[in-house]
Amino acid sequence: MKHVQDTTTLYNGVKMPWLGFGVFKVKDGDEVVHAVKTAIQAGYRSIDTAKAYNNETGVAQGIRESGVAREDLFITTKVWNSDQGYESTLAAFEASMERLELEYLDLYLIHWPVKGKYKDTWRALEKLHKEGRIRAIGVSNFQIHHLEDLMIDATIKPAVNQVELHPLLIQSELREYCNKHQIQIEAWSPLGQGHLMDHPLLKDIAAKYSKSPAQVILRWDLQNGIVTIPKSVTPERIHANADLYDFELTSEEIEQINGLNENKRFGSDPDNFNF
Repeated sequence: MKHVQDTTTLYNGVKMPWLGFGVFKVKDGDEVVHAVKTAIQAGYRSIDTAKAYNNETGVAQGIRESGVAREDLFITTKVWNSDQGYESTLAAFEASMERLELEYLDLYLIHWPVKGKYKDTWRALEKLHKEGRIRAIGVSNFQIHHLEDLMIDATIKPAVNQVELHPLLIQSELREYCNKHQIQIEAWSPLGQGHLMDHPLLKDIAAKYSKSPAQVILRWDLQNGIVTIPKSVTPERIHANADLYDFELTSEEIEQINGLNENKRFGSDPDNFNF
């Protein structure tokens, strides 16, 4: 990985950028439009949104105003929990596509494993994929047992599993399982919602390379084969989060960062959520 636009190849041959730009909690309207435009101008080519973020319309405007061709971008959105089920997922997809002003989607994810619904939701994603509306389909916040259950009936395997992942929650078993099954792991909240910026180890490693703790964490993601989608609305940080290609962590430093793991979540537990 030598450049912000370097890609991994999903098991179905689709190329996905290692580094993406997330827009969770970025307000629709000027804030998300400006953030998306800034990110694309900084070199990002992957944009990750969701129906639940309520900013797909602004993301579309940011993409449109960036001037970068659609085929050069990788756009992800997600079906929300209240829309899960077969027919309702098909309808939710069409609504997202209308807001995003897209003819096809690069990646569509089931946002959370809603018990009793995610298999029907997956059937809808498989239909859309087979029709060529979506280049790759995947899941978000799925544990190993969710994936095993899904794949009992699935005719298409998930290409991606996007989960909370950062140095305090390194998800070793899940990563090993997904790697074995050629499911690409993607990290949401890769910076631990800001909780890691003052950690002494990360600050020491960052000082060695004249980088920030955030850049060290994102580099740790990349060297671990994890697709990562940092989020910011600050132009300086958007640019800094893409400035990861002029240094490399040693294997010892990667192990030290792995050692920070506390299995600590800042988001919800995929086995115990009520939304």
